[in-house]
Amino acid sequence: MTGWHTYGAHKEAMVNNETNPPVWKRAEIESPCINICVVHPKERICTGCFRTIEEISRWSKMPNEERAEIMTDLPTRASRLKQRRGGRSARLKSSK
Repeated sequence: MTGWHTYGAHKEAMVNNETNPPVWKRAEIESPCINICVVHPKERICTGCFRTIEEISRWSKMPNEERAEIMTDLPTRASRLKQRRGGRSARLKSSK
């Protein structure tokens, strides 16, 4: 009977929007995904989170140490996507 009473109190607290600690929380590094999932055709990394396809597919199975290494490296990958192709001036040079 104590279990049901506790459940009822918890349910009532949730309905009343009282702050309760989460039931459980994983001690792991969360995904850097920002829901902009477009893979750059040349660099082969996601333009949103800068992970490779292989990193994205393996993320949920990776140990925290490997995730931490990738998270540390992600900011350096952003510059790989900022290189300009040359725009109009490059097209004009190649057509001459």
